[in-house]
Amino acid sequence: MNQIGKKFLVIIITLSLLVSLYSCGNSEFPETYEFSLAHFFPGTHPAETAFIQVWADKINSATEGKVKITSYPGGTLLRPADTYNGVKEGISDIGMSCFAYTRGQFPVLEAFELPGIFYKNSKVASMVAWDGIKQLNPLEVQDTKLLMVIATGPGDLFTTIPIRTLDDLQGVEIRATGISATTLELLGGTPVAMPQSEAYEALSKGVVKGNLSPVEVLNGWKHGEVTDYLTRTPFLYNTLFFVTMNLDKWNSMPKKLQDTVIETTEKFHENIGIALWDMQNEAGIDFALNEQGMEEIILSDAEAAKWIEKVTPMHDIYTQNIKNKGIDTDVISLVKSLADKYNGLY
Repeated sequence: MNQIGKKFLVIIITLSLLVSLYSCGNSEFPETYEFSLAHFFPGTHPAETAFIQVWADKINSATEGKVKITSYPGGTLLRPADTYNGVKEGISDIGMSCFAYTRGQFPVLEAFELPGIFYKNSKVASMVAWDGIKQLNPLEVQDTKLLMVIATGPGDLFTTIPIRTLDDLQGVEIRATGISATTLELLGGTPVAMPQSEAYEALSKGVVKGNLSPVEVLNGWKHGEVTDYLTRTPFLYNTLFFVTMNLDKWNSMPKKLQDTVIETTEKFHENIGIALWDMQNEAGIDFALNEQGMEEIILSDAEAAKWIEKVTPMHDIYTQNIKNKGIDTDVISLVKSLADKYNGLY
């Protein structure tokens, strides 16, 4: 190589090094982090397509591509009931599931799922839960990095046999989890615990005769295909979903990157996450009533009062249970005050 060629090569190498150094020096997040996310919803469910994927894209964009989240839907990585502990143990970096699937593990958070507290919609229920959890900061969720909590809001009873009165419910097998199982017991029903992913087959085979759940399940999980009656019971149900992260994985990121993830997640939660179940519930009602021809049953005020009277003792039962666990906090008063606040806002 002649002298001119050598000088030209030196210039090219120098420029390349300068560009590389400039890029590294001006990149806010020089290192890339890749995380797995486990959840039990089908890959076509809005929880995957309109929630997880959208959130992952926003995190990736806000971090300049340095945080990449790969979703594993359909329980392929962790079963629903194993998700929280699986994240804690590092089987998956991030997970989404229901607190209610591991009954007894989250005693403080059960207050947000108690019957007899009215939530206008999923926005209200989600904001009550997230605001309350941030205020309480319960020990039971400090072994992972809790990123989001969203709620279904009011749920209803859909069945293969008509439930028009409390008498109709006596001894009837109904799929229910967590607090909802105790609620059904007080009403005289027979709760059968199982994740949502198993309920379609159980309903189709007659293993259970109904489900106490948000109406989105009628469409999202196609339960409208295997049930015939929808009894509206908005005073019975609310379920919380978490998105949480393994603490070691969270702490592996620098604080500036953590702050970006938190800020992006908070905006996503308020603008998209809290409304997820409202959107799905509307689709569920349309599918059930207009496409499947299900019969909608509205309880009279007098009949509804009978149901509410039966479940009201749940509040005293809950308070005594957490006191027995050494938790001396008036959680129910906080939940009720936050419900009043957010029912007025949403």
